[in-house]
Amino acid sequence: MDSDGDFDVPPSFDRVKNAARDVQAQGFNPGLIVLLVIGGLLLSFLVGNYVLYTYAQKTLPPKKKKPISKKKMKKERLKQGVSAPGE
Repeated sequence: MDSDGDFDVPPSFDRVKNAARDVQAQGFNPGLIVLLVIGGLLLSFLVGNYVLYTYAQKTLPPKKKKPISKKKMKKERLKQGVSAPGE
């Protein structure tokens, strides 16, 4: 044994180091790039829709209610117990 405290690395670990160097040299994974692009587009779509929704809520006037027909108004008054005018 050496007195320096150094020891021999088995050859199997040398292959692992070489494989790790090869992975770093390849660059980005194409699947990751596609995932990031699609995720970014989806996120920007959702944020854009939210911004447009809040802008529309602030600027657009409230919806007008449909006019109630005279027939329906007469039925409602009879249900409430108020006599319809002219009867």
